[in-house]
Amino acid sequence: MAIWNIRERYDKTRANEVRSDRAIEMGGAVDPGSYGTSGSVMLMSSSGTSVDFGDLLGGRDLYGGLSASNRSRALFYGGETSGNVTDIDSVLVASGGKCSDHGDLTVARGYGGATSNEITYLCFGGNPAINVIDFGNIASTGNSVDFGNLTVSRNAPVGISSPTRGVFAGGTDGSSPSPAFLNVIDYVTIASTGNAADFGDLSGTAAYMGAANDSLGRGFFIGGHQAGSKNVGATDVFTIASTGNATEFGELFNTGGQRQAASACQGTMAFMLGGVHYPGIVNNVTRFNMITLGNMTDFGDLNVDNKYNAKGATTSHDGIDFSGNNNFQRPSVTYMPGSGRALSFGGGTPTLLNAIDLIHIPTKGNASDFGDLLLGTASGGSNSSLTRGLYAGGQQPTASNTIMSVELISQGNAADFGNLTRSSNHVGGAISSATRGLFQGGDPATDIIDYNTIATAGNSTDFGDLSVAKYFAKAVSNSTRGVIAGGNNGSAKVNVIEYVTIASTGDVTDFGDLTAARENIMGGNVSSSTRGVFGGGEEGDLVNIIEYITIASTGNSQDFGDLTAARDYGMAASNSVKGIFGGGYAPGNSDVIDFITIATTGNAADHGDLTAAKKRPAGVSDSHGGLQA
Repeated sequence: MAIWNIRERYDKTRANEVRSDRAIEMGGAVDPGSYGTSGSVMLMSSSGTSVDFGDLLGGRDLYGGLSASNRSRALFYGGETSGNVTDIDSVLVASGGKCSDHGDLTVARGYGGATSNEITYLCFGGNPAINVIDFGNIASTGNSVDFGNLTVSRNAPVGISSPTRGVFAGGTDGSSPSPAFLNVIDYVTIASTGNAADFGDLSGTAAYMGAANDSLGRGFFIGGHQAGSKNVGATDVFTIASTGNATEFGELFNTGGQRQAASACQGTMAFMLGGVHYPGIVNNVTRFNMITLGNMTDFGDLNVDNKYNAKGATTSHDGIDFSGNNNFQRPSVTYMPGSGRALSFGGGTPTLLNAIDLIHIPTKGNASDFGDLLLGTASGGSNSSLTRGLYAGGQQPTASNTIMSVELISQGNAADFGNLTRSSNHVGGAISSATRGLFQGGDPATDIIDYNTIATAGNSTDFGDLSVAKYFAKAVSNSTRGVIAGGNNGSAKVNVIEYVTIASTGDVTDFGDLTAARENIMGGNVSSSTRGVFGGGEEGDLVNIIEYITIASTGNSQDFGDLTAARDYGMAASNSVKGIFGGGYAPGNSDVIDFITIATTGNAADHGDLTAAKKRPAGVSDSHGGLQA
C-alpha cells in the first residue's frame, strides 16, 4: 500500500512546484494526418520551453483554442481522428499523467469550441457545421446533455466565459471546398439552459482563434484564420458582461498571424501555444498583457516542433470565481503573518515592470517571484498592514490614480483596490498602521495626503496637507506617527522632516531637518517601533548616506552609516530588527539588496539580489514599525 508522503508534499509546495499558473496543451497534430496524444505544461510566470505533461486516452486532432477547466481539472472533448468522436477526457492539472475517461458528448464532433466556469463546461459547434451546445459538470464524470443551440450553425468557433456567462465567436459555415468565415458573437447564461442570444460582431470574419479573459471582466479573441489561407494578425477585445461589437487592438508576434494554436490565460497575461504562423507551423509560445492591450511578444517554445491543433487549459482563468478576487492567490503553508515577508513592487529597466519580488527579511538571500501587478508601473507609493500590501499611483505609463492590493499570505497577482483622489507620479507612501495607510505628495507637485482603510477596498479619502506641494518625499512610521522626509517642491530639493498622527486627520507638523536637502530617498518603511531610517538619495549627486530619527520625538536626523554604494530610486522595507534597501539607480540600474540592523548604527552589508536590476520599485512588509505596539 502506498503511503502519502506529507513531507514530500510540503517540500514541493515550498519549492513552488504546486502552483496555479500552469498552462497545458494536449493533443493536436505534428504532421498533417497524424493525431497526437501527448501534452506539455509550462508556467505562465516564467518563460522557457514546455515540458512533458501526460497523454490523452487516444490520439485526437482538437483544433486549437481554450478548453474547459475549473481550479483543479481540465477537460478535452470531441476531436477528429479518422472521424469525429464523442470522447471527453479529464486530467488533474496539478499532477499530469494520462487522462481518464470523463464521459461523452451528445454528438460526435471535431473543431468544436468550449468554455467553462468553476462548475459547468460548455461545448458548442463543430464540424460538420452544427449549432449544438452541450453542457456537463466538470467535477464529476458523466455524459453531457443538451443545453440549447447557437444562433448560427458553425464549425471551428471559440469561447470564453465569466463566472456567469459564456460567449462564443467566429467559425465557418462548414461549406466545402471554400467555407464562408463568420463574424458572429453570441452568448448564454451558464446557470440556465436555452438557446444563445446575439452579442455582437467580431471586427472581422475569423475561425480557429484563441481565447482569453482578464481580471477586469474582458474577453479576447486572438488571431485565427480567414479566407484564402490568410491568418488574422490582430486581437479583438470586448466586455463579457455587456453586449456589442468587439474592438480590434494590437498585433500578434508573428506578422503572418497565428491560428490553430492552444490558448491559456491568467489574470493579466494571455498565451498562444504553437499553431500555424502563416505560411509555416512553428513551436512558438507568445503572450500579451491583457491589461495594457499591447502587442504579443515571444515567451518561449513548446517541447515539440511544428505542433498545431492542440487544446489549451489552465486552472486560473477568470471564468472561475475566486471569492471576489479573480486573481487566484494560493495560500502558503510556509508563511506566518508578521514573520518578515517583504515585497518589491514594479520598477523600470527602463521598461515598466509588473513583477512583484518576494524577500525574506530575517535571512539573507536573493528575491524570488511572488506574482504580478495588474500592469507595468514604477514610482508609485506603497504601504501595508499585517496581511495586505497596497501600491498606489505612479507611472503606468502616465501618472495614475490606481490603487492595487496584494494579499501577503499568498503568492499571486495583485487585484484592483480603488483610486487615489488624484493622478500622481512619484507618490510617497510608507505610512501605515495595522488599519490605515497614507499616500502623500506626488508629481505634478501636490500637497495632498490621502488615506485608506487597508482592510476595505475603495477609494482614498482626504487626510490633510503637506507643508508645501512636493514629490520624491519618503516616510517611516510607528503605530502612532508617520514621519515624512525630503523631496522636491518643483523647483528645489528640500531637507524638511514633518509628521502626522495616523489615526487622526489634519495637516503636517514640523519635525526637524535632514542633514542636507535630498530627494529620491530609497522608498519604504524602514522602522522599528522607536526608530526610523532613511537611506540613499540624491543631493545633486547620488549619496550613500543613511540617517535615522527617533519617531516619537522631534529633531534633526543623525548619521547612521553608509549603503554599500551611492544610489537612489530604490525600494526599502523592514521588520522590527532589520531594514533592507533594494534596487535603484547607482548610476545604472541595480539589483543589490543591502541590510542594516535598525537598533544599532553602522554601514549596510549585502543581503542578496532582486530578481532583476531595476529602479523606482516600491517596498512593503508584514512587520514594519507601524505594525508594532
